[in-house]
Amino acid sequence: MPGIYDQDLARNPANFQPLTPLGFLERAAAVFPDHVAVVHGPLRRSYRDLYARTRRLAAALARHGIAPGDTVAAMLPNIPAMLEAHYGVPMCGAVLNAINTRLDAAIIAFILDHGEAKVVLTDREFAPVMKAALALCARKPLVIDVDDPEYSGPGEWLGTMDYEAFLAGGDPDYAWAMPSDEWNAIALNYTSGTTGDPKGVVYHHRGAHLLANGNVITCGMGRHPVYLWTLPMFHCNGWCFPWTVCAVAGTHVCLRQVRAKPIFDAIADVGVTHMCGAPIVMSTLLNAPEADKRPLPHRVDFITAAAPPPAAVLAAMQEAGFNVTHVYGLTEVYGPAVVNDWHAEWEALPAAERAERKARQGVRYGALEALDVMDPDTMVPVPADGETLGEVMFRGNVVMKGYLKNPTATQKAFAGGWFHSGDLGVKHPDGYVQLKDRSKDIIISGGENISSIEVEDALYKHPAVAAAAVVARPDEKWGETPVAFVELKSGASASAEELIAHCRASLAHFKCPRIILFAEIPKTSTGKIQKFKLRDMAKAG
Repeated sequence: MPGIYDQDLARNPANFQPLTPLGFLERAAAVFPDHVAVVHGPLRRSYRDLYARTRRLAAALARHGIAPGDTVAAMLPNIPAMLEAHYGVPMCGAVLNAINTRLDAAIIAFILDHGEAKVVLTDREFAPVMKAALALCARKPLVIDVDDPEYSGPGEWLGTMDYEAFLAGGDPDYAWAMPSDEWNAIALNYTSGTTGDPKGVVYHHRGAHLLANGNVITCGMGRHPVYLWTLPMFHCNGWCFPWTVCAVAGTHVCLRQVRAKPIFDAIADVGVTHMCGAPIVMSTLLNAPEADKRPLPHRVDFITAAAPPPAAVLAAMQEAGFNVTHVYGLTEVYGPAVVNDWHAEWEALPAAERAERKARQGVRYGALEALDVMDPDTMVPVPADGETLGEVMFRGNVVMKGYLKNPTATQKAFAGGWFHSGDLGVKHPDGYVQLKDRSKDIIISGGENISSIEVEDALYKHPAVAAAAVVARPDEKWGETPVAFVELKSGASASAEELIAHCRASLAHFKCPRIILFAEIPKTSTGKIQKFKLRDMAKAG
């Protein structure tokens, strides 16, 4: 029987609206129409103009037959068109599939076919790999070429229409609609794939809205921050920052490539206050030639993920004028959903203890309902002793809808009512989580996931290779890099250079091992490779 608070108090349009991040841009354009929303080289674009362009994009897509639930792919760097796609695509009810620009043609073709992309926006810089990928596609999407004025390199036209011409055919007053249900998909992001094809992670409007607001709180973003795009927007939709920055009417500073000089110039000339990136971005800044550096006019907040930065790097960043916040997450949880929330009193700890706390991944975002370390078989939380190993698990509204067209993987990921991250870690007495290993031996290099199994498969295809095992080796610049241990067949020969070249013929270059060591691979009595020993060997050189 309903209680007194359920009698005649029903949901209606006046008191209930689906959550979506799309309204962030509409509000910013209404309240701060003349505030600079986008900076790209000499370009300055207001919120009024950004909002009109996203509505043009939505209208043009609808005019070309894109309907709610259709997929629109984007093969773009961090340029204004990529930002516009994060609003314009879902404004017509479609789903944005931002593709990793570092992938090879075969994987891109799989993604376009699996996601059933009906339109693809592609930058001329990526014409060679996109041309090869489109030739492999079973379905041929409408191709729209983006000619970024900040790019002057080679690249042919692949489609029949230029992006600006496409926008010109759209209505700047297009009456876009809120999603009928906040559970509707807003974005599709593919994992790197560990044992086969990559999985398509589906985000919904509700989760994007909540994580975007969570970023505002976690990163201490007040009104009008100036955000520099050093994190790829293709990576978990830029950790939802395309929506976060507009929620606080900030300025998006676009950057095609992560280079030290333009970063320092943007901080000094445009007043950048916030930026995100993998440890490689920190290395780029710290190791830049003096001629490329500029004095920082103010402290800059830098949010980083992947492996915790070494204490020396954190100290150097602090001295250089950056305040570093360490976060952790996965594609399946919209990017970062865990933060190493720092306690002021920890600054007084001895260096070793302070470093130990810096190494932790931390505690849940306010937007995440639950985070724990559990025994994956019993689903019982492990003791908070900092020693007992378990699997890191998530539960809440910023967990994906599931994997596209993959119910088996979805059910496995959500077994027991929690999302299983596949990461192994411990829980400390204060509740802070710390990763200890990755159950699938994923290597995180420069913020990109590399499957050791995928690299091993490539090595095994070389006729001289009898056995191969790939592990991560700590790297000051990249965080981690893959190291391969190889046993050659009797009587066969191959050099390290030859094997690396062999891998590069079938894998994206960032996935290939930097070092190949010829050695007997340690195994258990049952023949299982002992990767923990290989990791120690890799660290030793």
